[in-house]
Amino acid sequence: MDQATSTASQVIISIIPIVGIVMGAVVVFFYLLWNHKRKMLLIQAQHYDRAEFDLLSFSLLAGLLLSCVGIALTVFLSIALGVNFGLLGGILPLSIGIGLLLYYGIKRGNKAS
Repeated sequence: MDQATSTASQVIISIIPIVGIVMGAVVVFFYLLWNHKRKMLLIQAQHYDRAEFDLLSFSLLAGLLLSCVGIALTVFLSIALGVNFGLLGGILPLSIGIGLLLYYGIKRGNKAS
């Protein structure tokens, strides 16, 4: 009896993440579907204004966030693990963040001239 209860609980515990992922996928699918239909109706009614994407602001925000996360991970991993391949977990976001900040600086400098 105890073994059957243990097996049943293991099955239920293993099904919970699967159900969560499926439900999340269903929610995302219907959001995309309804957003698409909404945009199509706005276009047909000629009330749709395309949203502008500010690449400079995005690169600044993403660069700052990635640089901060990269610095924190690099420092933590270098203290915890020393210098090895695990340190790449901090160096990669740091490098990407610095690259985005350089892009922001270059594009902002070109816009000023």
